[in-house]
Amino acid sequence: MVKGEMSPDWTPWSLHKHNHVLIKFAIMILLMGLSFRLLFSHSGVFAPISDSPSAADPSMISSDYLAGLGFARKREKCDLFVGEWIPNPSGPHYTNDTCTIVEPHQNCMKNGRPDTGYLYWKWKPRDCDLPMFNGKEFLETMRNKAWALIGDSISRNHVQSLVCLLSKVEQAVEIYHDKEYRSKTWRFPSYEFTLSVIWSPFLVQADIFEDMNGVSSKDIQLHLDTLDNKWTRQFHKYDYIIIAGGKWFLKTAIYYEKRRIIGCHYCPGKNITEVGFEFAYKKALHLVLHHIISTKYKGVVFLRTSTPDHFENGEWWSGGTCNRTVPFRDGQMDLRDVDRVMRDIELEVFGEAVSFGSKKGMKMRLLDTTHISLMRPDGHPGPYRQFQPFAKNKTAKVQNDCLHWCLPGPIDSWSDVVMEMLRRG
Repeated sequence: MVKGEMSPDWTPWSLHKHNHVLIKFAIMILLMGLSFRLLFSHSGVFAPISDSPSAADPSMISSDYLAGLGFARKREKCDLFVGEWIPNPSGPHYTNDTCTIVEPHQNCMKNGRPDTGYLYWKWKPRDCDLPMFNGKEFLETMRNKAWALIGDSISRNHVQSLVCLLSKVEQAVEIYHDKEYRSKTWRFPSYEFTLSVIWSPFLVQADIFEDMNGVSSKDIQLHLDTLDNKWTRQFHKYDYIIIAGGKWFLKTAIYYEKRRIIGCHYCPGKNITEVGFEFAYKKALHLVLHHIISTKYKGVVFLRTSTPDHFENGEWWSGGTCNRTVPFRDGQMDLRDVDRVMRDIELEVFGEAVSFGSKKGMKMRLLDTTHISLMRPDGHPGPYRQFQPFAKNKTAKVQNDCLHWCLPGPIDSWSDVVMEMLRRG
C-alpha cells in the first residue's frame, strides 16, 4: 500500500453493513419506479389514478378518455397506406343532397345507382387507428391559409370531396372558375381559408385537342422541357399544394424538347421513335419537383401517387365495366403492369426530390393513394356517370366510368389520411 493513502474498509462486518443499506436503497428505488409507472403513461402525459385496468396499462387508455380529461395522447406512428377497408356503419359525412357542388358524373346516387353498400366502408391502417376527418379541426388549423390541388380530373374529384367534407362546418363560397369550369377556387369566409383546384393534367405544357367527352381530333403535343404556367405562375401563394400526375400520360402523344420532336407514345404510322409514356412521365415529374425546390417554395408539397382504374372485360372505350359492390381484401388484387410502372416512377422521383429538397429545408410528403384505391373496385360511377342510364332501357349499352369516384365515396377517406399526416407534422 502506498504511504499516505487511506485503506478501504473491506472488513466482513462492513461489507454486510453496506449490503444491507444497498438492499434498502434498491427496494426504495424499485418502489419509486413502480409509483412513477402508475402515474405516468408511456406517452409522457400524466395519467389519472384509477382502479380500472386501463389506468395500469397506458396502452389501453383510449384517446377519447384522455381527451375528456384534458390530455393529449401521443399518436401512434404507423404506415398509413398499408391496411384494409373495414365496415363503417355510420356511413358518409355528407350526401348528394347536403353537398351541392358534386359534378354530375360523380353524383352516383342522383344518377340512379341502386346499391349503397359502397358508402359504408372506412380505411383502416394495419398498425394504428385512423380518426375520421374532422372538418372543424382542419379549418381551425388552416385558418388564414390556402391550399391548391394541381393535376387532372382525379384532383378535381378529390377537391370536390374535400369541399363537401368542409361544408359540414361552413358552406364554401365559389370565388373563381375558368372558362371550362376545370379550375376553381372556394373560400370559407369565417376561417379566411381558400381551397383551389388547378387543371393541369400533364403538369408540363401540353397542346390538347380533345372535347369535353375525351374525343381527340389530333395527337397531344407534349413539351417535356416546359412546365405548364397555369400552376407555375401561382403555386408560390399557396401554403400547401398537392401535385399529381396520372393516366393522361397513357394517351397518344408527340414529345418535344426545345421545340423539336424527340419521340412519342403510341403513334403507329408516323415516322417518330416510340419512347413510351414512362420516358415522358419521369421527365415531367422530375421537372416539376426540381422546379418547386429550385424556387425555394416555403410551403408543404404533397406528391399524390396515381390511382388504378378497375375496368374489367375491356377498357373505357371498348365496353369495360366495373360492377363489383364490395372492396377487395388485402392481397386479392395486384397492380396492373402499367400502374406498377407509374408508381415506381413516382417513388423514384419523389425519393430523389426529398434527398435534394431536404438540404434546402423543403417540406415534402408522399400521399400514397395507390394501394388504398386499388382495393375499392366498388367505388366508381360505372354506368351511373350519366343520369338514369337504364330508365328507358334496362339493357342499354352505356359507357362506364371505372376511374373516377362516386361522391360521397372511397375518395373521402383520402382526407382522413391527409388530416393524420398534418397532425404528425
